[in-house]
Amino acid sequence: MKTSDFNYHLPESSIAQTPVEPRDSSRLLILHRDSSDVEHRVFCDLSLILHPNDLLVLNRTRVIPARIFAKKETGGRVELLLLRRRNELTWEALVGGKGLRVGKRVRVDNGPDAEIMEILEGSERLIKFSEPIEPYFSNVGNVPLPPYIHEKLNDPERYQTVYSRDVGSAAAPTAGLHFTPQLLDELKAKGVKIAYVTLHVGLDTFAPVTEDDPEEHKIHTEWCELPQETADLINQTKQIGGRVVAVGTTSVRTLESAGQATVDDGRQTVPTVHSLPSTVSPFLGPTNIFILPGYQFKVVDAMVTNFHLPKSTLIMLVSAFAGREKILKTYDTAIREGYRFYSFGDAMFII
Repeated sequence: MKTSDFNYHLPESSIAQTPVEPRDSSRLLILHRDSSDVEHRVFCDLSLILHPNDLLVLNRTRVIPARIFAKKETGGRVELLLLRRRNELTWEALVGGKGLRVGKRVRVDNGPDAEIMEILEGSERLIKFSEPIEPYFSNVGNVPLPPYIHEKLNDPERYQTVYSRDVGSAAAPTAGLHFTPQLLDELKAKGVKIAYVTLHVGLDTFAPVTEDDPEEHKIHTEWCELPQETADLINQTKQIGGRVVAVGTTSVRTLESAGQATVDDGRQTVPTVHSLPSTVSPFLGPTNIFILPGYQFKVVDAMVTNFHLPKSTLIMLVSAFAGREKILKTYDTAIREGYRFYSFGDAMFII
């Protein structure tokens, strides 16, 4: 297996620059794993496609307005992109600007001072603010859009899911951007259960794999939680023959982290032809799970996801779920059919 096996050519015109309105009017490509058949639908059709007793698992993380501008003592401009909060005052951040060595100080526009405490990898730095930065977010923070989006986003809430709650992500769980409150109500009325997990998304999730062998790629740790209520709903769904449908690769990684931890703890029964399906226990803590082809999924039965960047860990994850050749063939179909790719693009439902 090589990283180049997950490459494909995408015309720049296929990269979505703005979200569609309403959210659930985006297109939905359905891929049947068993037959490789493809259907072309609209996202709001999900209420017709999901079955009663299915369980939809959503990541309720909320993107922090983590793009902040500051000035050096010399007056030079600096950009800070906050990635992870270590404690009340200290953050890991990507920095844009020259000469940001240990001990250098900057002042956030209309905000507190900050000092470079440690040089991490590349342009990452550990920075310490003179006071907590969170109270300043509403005035100094900007939602950090991916670099391939060049259009201005007029409404920052369009880069948040309608059910976002737990602040902590550097990027949105974009598969969830297609849901509206009305669609969620329709699904509930049909008998589809809704459950929540939290995974705070780091930018490293979306970074391309640069190693020739993907197994040599170091995936960064992200914090996630699968609460008891969600574990109970998963176990009930499995026992009555429903499907656990993960919305987004972040939900997949949370579910499978919990599933793997349950196996490692000896609490999960590996299913056989005559046994009940596997169960999952609550999970809270860091995960660096890296799902590559050959991985045996323990919890997820189907997934809703967007179209991902070439050679990324995310296209490797969906390839593990559906098969690399099927995914690449389906991506070619989507390009020919004019689907919109990446964060503000259209969606897939892999069953």
